[in-house]
Amino acid sequence: MLVGASLLGSATTLVGESALRSAGYDVDTYIPNKESASMDDSFVRTASSRSAAMSSGIDFTVVAENTINSVVSIKSFETPKQQQYYQGMDPFEFFFGPGFGFGNGQRGRQQSPQQKSEPQAKGSGSGVIISDDGYIVTNNHVIDGAEKLEVTLNDNSKYNATVIGTDPNTDIALIKINGAKNLRPITFGNSDNVKVGEWAVAVGNPFGFNSTVTAGIISAKGRGLAESSNMGIKSFIQHDAAVNPGNSGGALVNVAGELIGINTMIYSTTGNYSGCSFAVPSNTVKKVVTDLKQYGTVQRAVFGIQYTELDADKAKEHNITATNEGIYVAKVNDRSAAMEAGLEEGDVIVKLNGANVKNSGEMQEQMNKLRPGDKAEVSYYRNNKLRTTTVTFKNNQGNTKITKGSDMTSLGCAFTELSEKEKKDYNISHGVKVAGLTAGKFKSNGIKNGIIITHINQQPIDSQDDVEQIYNQIMRSQDEDKVMVITGLTQTGKKVYYAVDLSDVEE
Repeated sequence: MLVGASLLGSATTLVGESALRSAGYDVDTYIPNKESASMDDSFVRTASSRSAAMSSGIDFTVVAENTINSVVSIKSFETPKQQQYYQGMDPFEFFFGPGFGFGNGQRGRQQSPQQKSEPQAKGSGSGVIISDDGYIVTNNHVIDGAEKLEVTLNDNSKYNATVIGTDPNTDIALIKINGAKNLRPITFGNSDNVKVGEWAVAVGNPFGFNSTVTAGIISAKGRGLAESSNMGIKSFIQHDAAVNPGNSGGALVNVAGELIGINTMIYSTTGNYSGCSFAVPSNTVKKVVTDLKQYGTVQRAVFGIQYTELDADKAKEHNITATNEGIYVAKVNDRSAAMEAGLEEGDVIVKLNGANVKNSGEMQEQMNKLRPGDKAEVSYYRNNKLRTTTVTFKNNQGNTKITKGSDMTSLGCAFTELSEKEKKDYNISHGVKVAGLTAGKFKSNGIKNGIIITHINQQPIDSQDDVEQIYNQIMRSQDEDKVMVITGLTQTGKKVYYAVDLSDVEE
């Protein structure tokens, strides 16, 4: 079971008793109940990664000092809905009003106290300061649906934050605080240079314990997780540093204190840490937040192929002897970037943009760095001979244009395009997903994050440009009643309808 890193736990290094004694440690201090503990779950589990690191000469105090002031605590608030309830109500009076029931409206009617609703805390997580003017990166699921965001710095000062942009596909969000002085932005590291087996440090706020530092090692790179397909990203850094509820959006750093990932989720059967944690690579994070700041929406390059991972069985089936790993091209889409570059069905891609791509996770990690219009060299095998070509990537509309963010501020949200898999899962040919919901027309009409919009005013929608075009048509019309009639789907596939009145929006 994959759990958001706001439900994340404690990393340990498997160290035996003899190894601890030979390293000069007081075993009885580390294992106070050694006599009653079993070999499987006593000293093997109580010797920490930190202890092993100390024996190898690594000092995590410098890492901690360089990072804890760059990591913040984030609380999200939401106003509970007012409810009216009835006790002993006659059903006729309930449906038709006072005077129609047997008790003439006098029996058992009670109303909840009419008090002014105040936003209440709905969740908490972590964030990382990335600039001295107050920009903070966190997970989308930490701030999703919040009406108010409260950021607490390491010195306990508090600030309200505004949402700059969100990207549910990578579970990354960019928020901003104003007025804070002497902020300590983190230094970005190059996640491409991270190696399996090297030390990593997680900094966050598990269970509300601010500025918690834990250590572990990098367990894997380019880890693809089918269970994360609802987010879109399938390329994570896997590590075993301890993360727990409240760590979501916190920093994963190297021993130099450089950001190499944003902690996002764990694999767990209990909901708490069990040794497998996952972080979005820092190079992906950097590209996403740059797009959100510069364009208002994330720019995604589209290759235009359908593929599977090559393994020994598939290689044997297709008489591929040059390699047993890579990306097997199952189909090349018409008029796609791949087709224009000369790729064909049966090719095996082994390098993209200078990096090896042995599986779908590594493939997506490289694609996450690219924008429409970017060029990259692709190395591939055809008929067991290595070839290279240059691909000019496109966007979802089949061109190389950069998509600008919408000016539809009154709606209070952004729109993300659906992947082909999402369209297939929902059995639809078009649609966009509502994301980054803030106060505005959509929220006041009951529209939630994750709602898929398929039609507006009976016109099919497949991009943010489509939404903006219809919005502008409505606002330019001479009709007094300016209404956006929305047809959509919930995340469970239920069809929903909304009517959004735009008549009071200033042009």
